[in-house]
Amino acid sequence: MMSVTDAEAAGAVSGTAAGTAAGTAPAALTPRLRLVLVLLLAAQFMLAVDFSILNVALPVIGEGLGFSLSHLQWIATSFALCAAGFTLLFGRVADLFGRRRLFLGGLVVLGVASLVGGLAQNPEVLIAARVLQGLATAAVTPAGLSLLTTSFPEGPLREKALGLNGALMSAGFTTGAVLGGLLTDLLSWRWAFFINVPVALAVLVIAPTVIKESRPDERPKLDLPGAVSVTLGLLAIVFGLTQAGEKGWGSAEALLSLTAGAALLLVFHTVERKVSAPLVPLGVLGKRSVAWGNIAGLIAFLTETSLVFLLTLYLQEVLGFSPLAAGLSFGVLGIGTVVGGTIAPKVIGRTGSRSTLITGGILQTVFTAALLGLGDDRSWMWLLLIGTFAGGVGNMLVIVGFMVTATSGLADHEQGLATGLATMTQQVGITMGTPIMSAVATAAMTGAGATAILGGLKVAIAVNAAIVLLGTLTSVLFLRARSSTGLRRAVRASRTRGGASPWNREAPPRGRATPAPPVSAQ
Repeated sequence: MMSVTDAEAAGAVSGTAAGTAAGTAPAALTPRLRLVLVLLLAAQFMLAVDFSILNVALPVIGEGLGFSLSHLQWIATSFALCAAGFTLLFGRVADLFGRRRLFLGGLVVLGVASLVGGLAQNPEVLIAARVLQGLATAAVTPAGLSLLTTSFPEGPLREKALGLNGALMSAGFTTGAVLGGLLTDLLSWRWAFFINVPVALAVLVIAPTVIKESRPDERPKLDLPGAVSVTLGLLAIVFGLTQAGEKGWGSAEALLSLTAGAALLLVFHTVERKVSAPLVPLGVLGKRSVAWGNIAGLIAFLTETSLVFLLTLYLQEVLGFSPLAAGLSFGVLGIGTVVGGTIAPKVIGRTGSRSTLITGGILQTVFTAALLGLGDDRSWMWLLLIGTFAGGVGNMLVIVGFMVTATSGLADHEQGLATGLATMTQQVGITMGTPIMSAVATAAMTGAGATAILGGLKVAIAVNAAIVLLGTLTSVLFLRARSSTGLRRAVRASRTRGGASPWNREAPPRGRATPAPPVSAQ
């Protein structure tokens, strides 16, 4: 558990450091912490937008730069490969060499890559820019999340910060689709790249004056064999998934890549058992909160992002909507995710993160299954809007519950690893979802025309709902029930003594940590 002295030693944020120096961790957001939160959330939102902002613009980019139809998917694939493949490595690098350093360095790379992408005059330069954007995302996302978790004490403040982060990240995927269509129609696809530059510059100017460096006093040796094997393994898995979506699950490229990826991950597991300073300590992976929390998160990202893909096909291929109109239709989903992210910390505070994961999973399952009632005319839009809104609320409850669960009960020096694992889960889930559901829908389409497409999409939607239900059952069966009862008792006791927070107490002597009250499932 993160303690008062842990937070002081980390010194992630000067506002937090000031609080701990005085012997107390902040019970409410100070002006400085608010600024830290805004900066970190702005960066995370920008990265989430990048995942989807080019989707609508791909055909226009292809025509403008001379991409062949078969190579067009590499605009998305090159980004996804690097974003997912290097996340775990960079999450650990942030722990070892400095979270702020990696966060700011990644933003520099992102800004430069976005400028180069916007100015690109040929496919090679654009793909190189997307590779650099993916690498920057793999660095900034876990570093930013670990700064977030070390900046706020475990409990209500961290839950609120993670709730806002989850809501903005999920809303970012929807915003990206809408914004990509607007920028492409009104200005140029190049502005889908240029829009990152001023945001990155603003964060780079302000962040160094607000966020202090956070790294351990003693720097252990980087586990190079583990880093190489896990990075290559993840790259092979992600590449195999993209090939499966493009060429089918039985294609040689998909099978060979997935097999190689699985073998490399087994090598990684073997390496981690033997090295003295492993990249991913198996003891951390053995924690139920980490293992099953990440499984819940994987399923949440896999299902919701792939459902957006299925419903995009429904809106355009069955109902005949334009790409821009289809993107705007997902605004209701974005509102649902913001609502879910806003109420999630309160739900976690009252019921615990395990109950929140279960409640959100049930809500998402029910309203995903409700979409099986969609018809082949626009009079069914009411069902799509209600289903995506309520399903988005449920999905965000799961995502925030997953982030709180997967990062709780770990020391500050392990937060980069924990957030790296969580970010890897997110990236892999986003990458896996679309090819899996695309393959299911395509296999279920028995003919041509809107009726056949709708039939295939309904089969994929049913599979999507079943996967959500399976994820919910894993939380029911394998996560221990640890509610926030202890926290509520501590709050009541503190109020009885005249304090405002269970953390408003004197810091223990150096070298002796007092654990914060448990607030989540493990």
